[in-house]
Amino acid sequence: NTYRLEPHNRFLDYLVRNKAQVILTNKLQEAKYDGVSSPSLCASISEEILKAVKELDFDRYKYVVWVLIVEKAHQAMKVASRWVWDVQRDTWVSAKCETETFIALALVMACYYE
Repeated sequence: NTYRLEPHNRFLDYLVRNKAQVILTNKLQEAKYDGVSSPSLCASISEEILKAVKELDFDRYKYVVWVLIVEKAHQAMKVASRWVWDVQRDTWVSAKCETETFIALALVMACYYE
């Protein structure tokens, strides 16, 4: 045990946000909403974002990647989540992609892990 309480390579939210935004845009810019294929598309996008975040090599973090695709139907929507959170070390990033038929939201939660 090193008794070190801070990571050597801190989580940089702007790098993760840029990666997630690029992946969302590349995967979804030409797509149309389909309720049947959306769950598998969300899973593949979240796996790709997770892989890209892990390649950035932030030490001592565990990640949760969540992707949501919602059809545009002139409705309002609220998304909420609840976590046990260390305000000093844990963080999150969001990215959004909007097309004519749907809105996609990606959330990346980075939880510090000793």
